[in-house]
Amino acid sequence: MWPEEEEPQGRDVFSRPADVLAERIVAGSVMARPDLIDELAADFDPADFTEQRCAWIWHAVDEIRNSLTDGKIPWHEVSIQLKKWQAEKYLPIVPYDDVELSRVYMEAEPASAAWYAGRINRIAERNRTLDLSARARTLALSPSFDRDRDLAALQQQFDAIIRGQAGNTPRPLADLLGDALERAVTPRTNENRIPTGLADLDALTGGGFSPGRLIIIGARPGVGKTTVGQGFARAAAITNKIPTLFTSLEMGEDEILEGILAAECRVPLNHINTGTTSDADAFRLAKAAGRLAEAPLYVDDATDVSLPSLRGQVRNLVRTVGLRMVVVDYLQLMQAPKAESRQVAVSALSRGLKLMAKEFGITVVVLCQLNRASEQRSDKRPTIADLRESGAIEQDADMVILLNRPDMYEPESHRAGEADLIVDKHRGGQRTTITAAWQGHYARIFDMAYTPSTPQQQEAA
Repeated sequence: MWPEEEEPQGRDVFSRPADVLAERIVAGSVMARPDLIDELAADFDPADFTEQRCAWIWHAVDEIRNSLTDGKIPWHEVSIQLKKWQAEKYLPIVPYDDVELSRVYMEAEPASAAWYAGRINRIAERNRTLDLSARARTLALSPSFDRDRDLAALQQQFDAIIRGQAGNTPRPLADLLGDALERAVTPRTNENRIPTGLADLDALTGGGFSPGRLIIIGARPGVGKTTVGQGFARAAAITNKIPTLFTSLEMGEDEILEGILAAECRVPLNHINTGTTSDADAFRLAKAAGRLAEAPLYVDDATDVSLPSLRGQVRNLVRTVGLRMVVVDYLQLMQAPKAESRQVAVSALSRGLKLMAKEFGITVVVLCQLNRASEQRSDKRPTIADLRESGAIEQDADMVILLNRPDMYEPESHRAGEADLIVDKHRGGQRTTITAAWQGHYARIFDMAYTPSTPQQQEAA
């Protein structure tokens, strides 16, 4: 018989619900039986641990189990992995010491792990309800409260918690038809699309990127995939106030912000990063600061991002700020799971990113490096076959956009200052090439016939 489910003792009414004993049992159980990670994955998310030291035991086991030769992982091997991450400054907490970790290992109950995981899930749902209640109170007290907009958003988030409790069950076609017919006659808006900042690309995608989609932006080094990724993030967060996460494994926060400032204010990037802006440019930067500070753009410059850590970040931001888009710069720099080959590891990454987009209902834009094959061609034009290291990237992506700049190879080209966005895969849509204007010194890409459409854009122009 399962133990009776009771409220943990010693907690006052203002505390967040938690059951650390259940979390220790689950953490110990996955050490004793690493295959439990796969068994529990459908209904349990390690982000639901309130005790982060237990969550990191789970992540360590998930990392180690790919090279297992035995059916269990001794606690001291988990300790070695955690200490390695701590030395690399990848671990944001102080993990259990060896004595406490061995006690967690002794508390394992693999046969009951699913029950304890379910208890952790139910407590996490209560905490999500508390978080949403706090946001509802803040909205209700705000002078800018909008009945139609804010109540609808809160209802949607409450519904998401209920759907999480219900789980996934097959639905008959009759239940799906009504929604499908309504979508067919309802023009898309920013509520269900994320504008890209490029009119032709928005027209191609029906108003912008859709939720649940994995978008790959491929280019050779130096062609400008980071500029394109930042352009999409700016269009979403700064222009349209859509919560967006920009994760860069290549650049620091300072470099990212300098690129955003240059693009938004049309101030030369080299003047910003050398501190040689003119008085007029400095005035433009200062004037834009307030507007940029209000943008729901979140920047992460961690140098060693894994799929579990990114997923935890996304889950938290979806809950707290309503995150709708993630831009990752770039795929090949992500920490890949251990596998028999690099291709298999990258395949696991791309599949995980697609599943993350679908699960959280967000758009995931991933920058990706191409191999050298395009440089051997006379026209230097990339193709989808140039995606580096894994054909699974092409398979998992809903859209693949390849970046080509003719003046990279022919500085005197009559197409200098232009960039081709080659849409080489578009699930459910047309494949085409979109030509945009390129201003590398401002770190921006924009429509060829650019007309400022908002007061902010007119001011920047």
